Amino acid sequence: MPRALLIVLDSVGIGGAPDAEAYGDAGSDTLGHIAEACAAGRGDRAGLRAGPLRLPHLAALGLGLAAAGASGRIPSGLAPMGEPEGAYGHAVERAAGKDTPSGHWEITGLPLSKPWGHFPETQPAFPPELTQALVAEGGLPGILGDRHAPGVAIIDELGAEHVRTGRPICYTSADSVFQIAAHEEAFGLERLYDLCRVARRLCDPYRICRVIARPFVGSAEAGFRRTGNRKDFAVEPPGVTLLDRAEAAGRAVVSVGKIGDIFAHRATGRELKPGPNAACLTAGLDALKDLPDGGLIFVNLVDFDTEHGHRRDVPGYAAELEAFDARVFEIRTALRPGDLAFITADHGNDPTWTGTDHTREQVPILAFGPGVAGRSIGRRDSLADIGATLAAHLRLPWDGAGTPFL
Repeated sequence: MPRALLIVLDSVGIGGAPDAEAYGDAGSDTLGHIAEACAAGRGDRAGLRAGPLRLPHLAALGLGLAAAGASGRIPSGLAPMGEPEGAYGHAVERAAGKDTPSGHWEITGLPLSKPWGHFPETQPAFPPELTQALVAEGGLPGILGDRHAPGVAIIDELGAEHVRTGRPICYTSADSVFQIAAHEEAFGLERLYDLCRVARRLCDPYRICRVIARPFVGSAEAGFRRTGNRKDFAVEPPGVTLLDRAEAAGRAVVSVGKIGDIFAHRATGRELKPGPNAACLTAGLDALKDLPDGGLIFVNLVDFDTEHGHRRDVPGYAAELEAFDARVFEIRTALRPGDLAFITADHGNDPTWTGTDHTREQVPILAFGPGVAGRSIGRRDSLADIGATLAAHLRLPWDGAGTPFL
């Protein structure tokens, strides 16, 4: 029985979606603009990388051609050196918004039909009754922030006051999210998680997709830094996903990175959360060695988004892409006859764009494995086509959204 490996390069968009203008993102292009910046010398950083963007293995799978389908041009340096070695195309997200859960749910065959709620870009951003309830139920002296803000910047600004007063830092963004930052030692990690559980319940009436715990350490003198103990408290998918189908059929499922959080730990099988991109990819490939027939490994590589996209870090993003590309051969050699692998994304986060939020973009679809012929699959009108294709490959019953293309 066949197996499958699904890898999401979190935020690696390849050109504005048809409705990008409605989000203020017309002209955004995460991959294309990174390639342009590197070609112009704006992707150099001493000790990290220099020169044009080099992604030869992804280009061989058709990434440059997929980007051309979405944006009208092959990004600098991404033209394949011959016939593509995988099926390639680009997909448009059907669900409204540009958030992580919506993108992942749609990839697994569940596009949302109703938009998420969002907090306004005002100060305060949160409804007074929500803040009052959080303070009362959390036993807090109050909160700090209460506005739209980049996570690293607001911790730098308010971290010392948080440690002094015990008031957690609460903030949001253009995503459907309520984020709470607190010092792991001064406030307490488990206390932060408990507070986020309270906030999760309080945010439900507002249709807020995620409450995120953002723990940090450090001091005003030495500086503050976020830790790897982030935890997402997401609502459950409002319908059946590919993961539910796999679980119901008794298949082995391995979820790597923040997949468990994104799907509220429903039907996510064995969850592995080892740390940065390189460790997550290693964990996924190690799991593939022992994955039984009919099994599915679902990997999210979040560092593209959190470490580089939101921080508008072009050299760091480019280096992360090149590091992943260097391991594509390793991925391909790990596949055995009958296996199918996908590389895709969930949204964009153009590091050359204004602000620090996600960008509404199309995403690449690269499908490969023994026996998969190199060809174009064109534009797919929903990310759900990936889930439908995987269901067909894994011989799972399917009545969800999407149309198989292999």
